[in-house]
Amino acid sequence: MASFTYPGVYIEELSSGQHTITGVATSIAAFIGWAPQGPVLQATLVQSWSDYQAIYGGLSNPASYLSYAVNQFFANGGTQAYIVRLVANENTTGASQVATTATNTVSTLTLFASNPGAWGNNLQIVITPSSADATRFSLLVQLVSGGMTTTLESYSNLSASATDPQYVVTVIDSDSNYITFMDPANNPPVPPTTAPSTPVAASVLLGATTKALDGDVLDPTDGTGKFEATLAPTSATTPFTGYHLLDPLEIFNILCVPGESDATQIEALQGYCAGRRAFYIIDPPQVSTASGLTTSGPTGNGGTAISGQYVSNSAYYFPWVLAPDPLVGNRPRLFPPSGFVAGIYASTDASRGVWKAPAGINASLSGVLGLQYALTDAQNGSLNPKAINCLRQFKVYGDVVWGARTLAGNDQAGSQWKYVPIRRLALFLESSLYDGTQWVVFEPNDETLWGQVRMNVGTFMQGLFLQGAFAGTTPQQAYFVKCDAENNPPASVALGVVNILVGFAPLYPAEFVVIQIQQIVNQS
Repeated sequence: MASFTYPGVYIEELSSGQHTITGVATSIAAFIGWAPQGPVLQATLVQSWSDYQAIYGGLSNPASYLSYAVNQFFANGGTQAYIVRLVANENTTGASQVATTATNTVSTLTLFASNPGAWGNNLQIVITPSSADATRFSLLVQLVSGGMTTTLESYSNLSASATDPQYVVTVIDSDSNYITFMDPANNPPVPPTTAPSTPVAASVLLGATTKALDGDVLDPTDGTGKFEATLAPTSATTPFTGYHLLDPLEIFNILCVPGESDATQIEALQGYCAGRRAFYIIDPPQVSTASGLTTSGPTGNGGTAISGQYVSNSAYYFPWVLAPDPLVGNRPRLFPPSGFVAGIYASTDASRGVWKAPAGINASLSGVLGLQYALTDAQNGSLNPKAINCLRQFKVYGDVVWGARTLAGNDQAGSQWKYVPIRRLALFLESSLYDGTQWVVFEPNDETLWGQVRMNVGTFMQGLFLQGAFAGTTPQQAYFVKCDAENNPPASVALGVVNILVGFAPLYPAEFVVIQIQQIVNQS
């Protein structure tokens, strides 16, 4: 409040009490799998297939489905994905080849590839002293492959003095995507403690002294357990490993582990997604058949049933997809459906909203040659009640997603989270309201606060109602926001608790369309 000292008019600006709630993103995907290069201690955001190629090397060993799934995600409408690269390490069960890092000393500079893998063996470092200043030099990072040399990065006016703004260690460690002075043998890696001498002219392959290895190609379908041992960390401690590399992310919405069909791991990932308000797209075993799944319901490897407390945070899609493989001359090959389906989720969210089922004649798969099985209506009718979403082939519409049930969508379960769009809409509301009500914490817990909460949350819900996110023709039918003395009694207030109840009327997808034909009796 202003201090009144002189006679006259005073102007004060008062708060409106408006705190805008912005809806969170709904289709940020996270992909986990093996790749030949790229960061291994973090989840890295890529926003296009070109980004993935630059960081992770593009399509790689067919035994790993990661690169193909990411490519299929972007081809089908995806726009943002976090990548977690798994490599074989000392925790892998059985005999294992450990991924290592290419290393060499170029003149006086001891350099390492920025991450493990044999890709670093093809990096060439070129040092050129400056003709104008003997203490300065330039550095090129080149890729030598197939008889061709391509310059990847160029740095000029570098210095070997630790006090110089262009200190080579600082510049390379800050800016380079390919090389580093950080010794990977240390955990965590640390830069050199002493400054190098000014280097002389040199051109050296990074892997000429210490060649790097890719380690085991981690295949989720080989049954050895190596992939699962690397995927599931022994503990969620720093530095994080496996899927816990996603922990630092503020948000991701869709999880894909292409080709993973181990029931134990699937159930663990379902629980992880529940804790992160994310949704997991599950791949069936490649050997699954319509008749087998009709008998058993959704299963993992060896016919083990997929169940657990958090099945509503996941959906199961069958069968695998036939698509061209560019690494073998575009010959047909089967791929797990998760990458394709994640792209459909993203494109549906963008065009219609997260409340629209990612299925139907507009949910057609791009970049495919066909499906592993051409399912009939009868087969689809046996699988759908068991919460198995089918991919179908139709003469007019092509290959489409033809199911929208969560794994809690078995007819016998009677779950309120039967349908994918309803579950994902709820996750969207939870995340948006969580972010948008942080301002409430530590405010005076009284009717003034409750009124502001009702206004701000109600404004957010009204905006969604106008977009068609809820059932009902009026706001009263579509949603409600309750935050008043009734659900915030004195005992609750005394404990410092504010109770906010938000209800919404979900839009159920039209899963079955019934057309009735009747003859009209001739009255003439």
